[in-house]
Amino acid sequence: MYEDIGDFALDFAQKKGGVTYAEVKVEKQVGNSILIKNGMIDALVYAEDEGLCVRTLTKEGIGFGSTNVLKKDAVKDVVDQAFRMARSSRRKTPITFAEEKGVKERWTVEEKEKSSDISTEQRVNELTEIDRYLLTLDVKLSARIIQLGDGVVEKYFCNSEGSEIWSVLPSIFGFVSITVDEDGQNEWAYRNYGYTGGWEGIKVLQIGETMGHDANILKKTIHEGMKIPEGKMDLVCGPEVTGIASHESCGHPMEADRIIGREMSQAGKSFVTKDMLGERIGSDAVTIVDDPTIPHSAGFYIYDEEGVKARPRYLYRSGLINEFLHNRESAAKMNTRSNAASRSESYNREAIVRMANTYLAPGDHTEEELLEDVKRGIWMVSFNEWNIDDKRFNQKYTAREAYLMENGEVKNPVKSCVIETTTRKFWSAVDAVSKKVEFTSATCGKGDPQQGVPVFTGGASARLREVYIK
Repeated sequence: MYEDIGDFALDFAQKKGGVTYAEVKVEKQVGNSILIKNGMIDALVYAEDEGLCVRTLTKEGIGFGSTNVLKKDAVKDVVDQAFRMARSSRRKTPITFAEEKGVKERWTVEEKEKSSDISTEQRVNELTEIDRYLLTLDVKLSARIIQLGDGVVEKYFCNSEGSEIWSVLPSIFGFVSITVDEDGQNEWAYRNYGYTGGWEGIKVLQIGETMGHDANILKKTIHEGMKIPEGKMDLVCGPEVTGIASHESCGHPMEADRIIGREMSQAGKSFVTKDMLGERIGSDAVTIVDDPTIPHSAGFYIYDEEGVKARPRYLYRSGLINEFLHNRESAAKMNTRSNAASRSESYNREAIVRMANTYLAPGDHTEEELLEDVKRGIWMVSFNEWNIDDKRFNQKYTAREAYLMENGEVKNPVKSCVIETTTRKFWSAVDAVSKKVEFTSATCGKGDPQQGVPVFTGGASARLREVYIK
């Protein structure tokens, strides 16, 4: 049915006089979600949503429309809406899309254990087991919030260039928040979890183990944590910290729609300009990749929302600005090709330039080697808070788990230490990167109306010299 209605919409759009390009996406999302608070079920949700969106391109502009009624009359109305929107634009320069060949493809992600076969009782048991495990710890937990969900997204994409792409993407997601209260003090931690595949991902995510680790660390920080005098010192960042820095200070500013100003009023600007390709932004040790093709990653896909095949994108390579994240519109403006960075939250949102899985690429050091060469500094394992300006240049990161380092030895936990820096200073200070990489799940927000899409952050650990910390 999806192919029939999609092809009908495309054919109707192409018959409109003046349409130079048209595309249609038909999508169905099915999902389950359970939320428990302090051991009690707070919400149990099953949801289905399906609909269609269309984009039309004319010499005057671009138009977008969507509907959740998959009937021919409703589809005609949406196509008419998109067409009128495109024709009513009064742009000085016509919008064009970078050239792509039509693709006919079917792709899916395997579920070793189908989530649809898992009963509600099994889902509830999974959450309550995590909650019970946290309660066995010798930690005073005043608040526990655990959410677990799964979903399947089916899509059919077709365009006027001959593309016909069908995809099925199952996934697992989770969120946990805990508050530790000890001796009149409290500390808070949260984590997002994501896995592309079936219910087998629950074991891979290790939710109980990771949150148990955080609970014990927060307790230790309350009892043994110390404040450090502010100033410049060496810093070793774990994958969580390099991951959020990669996402915020590399991924977002390298989104081409920000660079050309299309996203300025919606999600901010970028300190990067079109002529900065090849400019040094960090040390030779810094290579940052955005790769949608990492198996089972939260941001996994094979073709993007414009029918372009995904590949790893090397945003910073050996410290140099190497390539921007492009959809077909931004690529045409910069006289290049799309690198498959077009994503949307749902059929009722326009696909825009987005990250997938952004991370610091591995180097040639062990983590022990990174630490042993620090005479005095901080090992920031993970973060709780971050903040970055509209241009993605000035930023700060607040530690969740961090330790004082002296002569290569790990000393006391450190309370709420903060990195305050700029994008250029942070990446220029990196002098060594670990071989080992680890990933963390997140939801990336962008656009107006806001769109949230699943992503991975993380990668390797990094050692930085003379960073301002307080």
